[in-house]
Amino acid sequence: MTTSLGGVNLKVMVIDDSSTIRRSAEIFLSQAGYQVVLAEDGFDALAKVNDHKPALIFCDILMPRLDGYQTCALIKKSAKFHATPVIMLSSKDGLFDRARGAMVGSDEYLTKPFTKDSLLKAVRQHTQAAEAAATPVTA
Repeated sequence: MTTSLGGVNLKVMVIDDSSTIRRSAEIFLSQAGYQVVLAEDGFDALAKVNDHKPALIFCDILMPRLDGYQTCALIKKSAKFHATPVIMLSSKDGLFDRARGAMVGSDEYLTKPFTKDSLLKAVRQHTQAAEAAATPVTA
């Protein structure tokens, strides 16, 4: 099964400093037919986002050098990627963390450890609008 947007496989970026989390997300997403782009931290992600143009980005919060809040804010400030959904990933589930994620423009907040179902559900919810926009409507 291939999930596509205009005939091209949807790309999903996963930004996390944990190789275990990156690998788990990569397995879940690639099994579902998505192309996966991995980044170890915010700087790595910002270098790759322009080249790969992901349809959706999962972003860890606690990372060295550039944290998830800063990374999300920079992506959302970009004219090219401001509409790209960014889903925060964190082991913290506090109201403050969720509010701070919303303040920097994140579209959703998933707590770790995530399940395959919660990850794929988030991708489907946030990419359906993009797929609908790319599909020509016939009267």
